[in-house]
Amino acid sequence: MSTRADELSEFHDELSAVARNMLSTRSSGQGLDWRLIASSGWLGLEVPATHDGADATFAEVSVVLREMGRAVASGPYPAVAGLALGALGQVEPCASWDRMLRQTASGDVVPVLALDGDHPGGCHFHLAGATGGLVLRGGADFVLGAPDADRLLVPAATSAGETVIVDVDAQAGGLHVEARPVVDATRTFGRITAADVRVDDGAVWRYRDGADAAVLLCDRAAAAVACDSLGLAEAMLEKTVAYAGVREQFGRKIGSFQAVKHACADMLVDVTVARKLVGSAVRQVSDGSPGASVAVAMAASFTGEMAVRVAGKAMQLHGGMGYTWESGVHVYLKRATLNRTLFGSPARHRARIAQRYRS
Repeated sequence: MSTRADELSEFHDELSAVARNMLSTRSSGQGLDWRLIASSGWLGLEVPATHDGADATFAEVSVVLREMGRAVASGPYPAVAGLALGALGQVEPCASWDRMLRQTASGDVVPVLALDGDHPGGCHFHLAGATGGLVLRGGADFVLGAPDADRLLVPAATSAGETVIVDVDAQAGGLHVEARPVVDATRTFGRITAADVRVDDGAVWRYRDGADAAVLLCDRAAAAVACDSLGLAEAMLEKTVAYAGVREQFGRKIGSFQAVKHACADMLVDVTVARKLVGSAVRQVSDGSPGASVAVAMAASFTGEMAVRVAGKAMQLHGGMGYTWESGVHVYLKRATLNRTLFGSPARHRARIAQRYRS
């Protein structure tokens, strides 16, 4: 008799296979059509069934995020499903929230969480009363997916010290989104500046009682990046092993050389350890476990450096071909390089782990 865990694993395998097949239809670094992503159900995975979603969890979203990393796919899916829907899951239901969930699942809107990738822990926006209503002020320098957004979900501190989410039109007066150039051409980042942006009362959403929103959102963001890094490292390992099996040097396949074997084995060990750490982090984030922050820090600190190391070895083992534009290895290395510091550097995550041992 199959267990619940076996059924879930089988479902994840099927979801992974479907996602990999769909993503394989486009060139490296390109994304799928947004309507195709919506029709596939990926946007509604974590949306409640009552709001036209699949009623799944972050564990299912992580499967797609991992495949996105494997294919180094572009597009706002990680920002929307990885971050924005996580924020929506932490707020109190209301009419505008209900509408946002349905429109997100259908692909009619592209909401992006204004979480600063360089400084994710702080609240960089403030909501204050003014003549005629509420106004939003502040800014975030490095927001994933900001140039692609038509709605921005802005974490803001009120004058009473409460943190809320403010739903703002990306074209609202006083709001400016400036694209930021980055080494990774497969994703977009933007600087968001809010200068006295008028806000309706119905666009202010409060977090559920007891939700430590800042910690939960930062953990989820770091876990999402770790999934991406794991996926791209797996792709680099597979690509390198396949290349070593066909490339000949001195009349022999290069995969028969001891140095190449050891390098590939090192890559495999790195990827295997990362799978365990990322799997634990995803489960604990999905379950809301009290130990999720430590699990995420362990996964992010290791996986961020691991992906750069694996992509770098892949480039070396491809020889001169690895340095060419046509090989595509550079796309993975650039994405891994950005992932290493996105939503927390390895050093920052290790510092979080070390806090457990402070008296």
